[in-house]
Amino acid sequence: MKILLINQSFVPPAEPGHTRHFEMAQYLRKCGHEMAIVASDSNYQTGLRTVERKGLYVEQTIEGIRVLRAYSAQTLHRSYFWRAISFFSFMFSSVWAALQVRDVDLVMGTTPPIFQSVSAWFVAFARRKPFLLEVRDLWPEFAISMGVIRNPVVITLAHWLEKFLYARAAHILVNSPAYKEHLVAKGVPDTKITFISYGTDIDMFNPNVDGSSVREKLGLKDKFMVLYAGAMGQAHDLYTVLRAAKRLNDQRSSPVDESHIQFVFFGAGKERSNLEAEAGRLGLKNVLFAGICPKKDMPAVIASADVCLAILQNLAMFRTTYPNKVFDYMASARPTVLVIDGVVRAVIEASHGGVFVEPGNDELLAKTILELSRDPGRVKQMGENARAYLVKNLDRRDKLAETLQLLERLAGR
Repeated sequence: MKILLINQSFVPPAEPGHTRHFEMAQYLRKCGHEMAIVASDSNYQTGLRTVERKGLYVEQTIEGIRVLRAYSAQTLHRSYFWRAISFFSFMFSSVWAALQVRDVDLVMGTTPPIFQSVSAWFVAFARRKPFLLEVRDLWPEFAISMGVIRNPVVITLAHWLEKFLYARAAHILVNSPAYKEHLVAKGVPDTKITFISYGTDIDMFNPNVDGSSVREKLGLKDKFMVLYAGAMGQAHDLYTVLRAAKRLNDQRSSPVDESHIQFVFFGAGKERSNLEAEAGRLGLKNVLFAGICPKKDMPAVIASADVCLAILQNLAMFRTTYPNKVFDYMASARPTVLVIDGVVRAVIEASHGGVFVEPGNDELLAKTILELSRDPGRVKQMGENARAYLVKNLDRRDKLAETLQLLERLAGR
């Protein structure tokens, strides 16, 4: 069986970002199948080119996986207008690259951004092959909720495009149970949707990884380290974290000195420069922006932390999402300070693997982190609980096996 995936944000382990599709391709290869991937020639998180551009695409082989790097305008982090330009440029160039892949049994598109899914549908239509649509976030609902899309005409067109793809997909794969409920409410047949959580690699992320070298490099050997790892965009509400850090920073001269608490941000994105500027304006000595690192180094980064943060804006639509980083934190036996309500809160509470903080409440966030810093026994127990729950319920090997069964059924194998 040969699968063709079109994904602008695909990354291998040597780049920063989520490597789920690389791991899927490796798993399929071990099972005797092939996944060819059409990806962007720029990293989605940093916006920087990853290959020297030659024509509309550059072909690579990465650990046995065929990757065709299609051209995308290097404008992801300039503004929302220029981000759209990057999306549209990839939408067209990815079609040409995808048509170079022969003998395909199934074409897989993924959203967001939704425009690359249009490319996947077109290639599947041209090849007369089944089209599998993977929904990783609910677009355009998230963009509308955040106010990124406001024009009524654009909103109408976006909803039309969404329905167009749902109708033409042979099947829809979602990574959150709430996404399935949302699509069924929109009229998509229940039998057309499969929910498979991503989970995480429990061998890559595990409690035995040594994070001491990361701490030494950052000069945080004796600190209580609060880690945020991932994209820094408008959705992530990291300004609430800065306000919480400000509250703790202001206590440094009080009788209870909280100088041992340190917030560390690993990642990049559209808001990073603004966040750094705001941290400087607030005079935050307890906040460190540590740059970016490839996915292969993330286990050590997470292992260096005492607790880990997952946060999104306080919007109803974000209650439907399963953030990937939470599962990596759990597998690493690190408790999650979860500033997201909804389905992922249910996971954290069922596992007893972290604490929930009301989104947008910087006062409660600061208080929660202070309490955790004073209770290492509780922190350790929550981390162990999280790991045990994830191994039992969210092992990525199990989830990839479920995905393979779906792919084989769609491809007629």
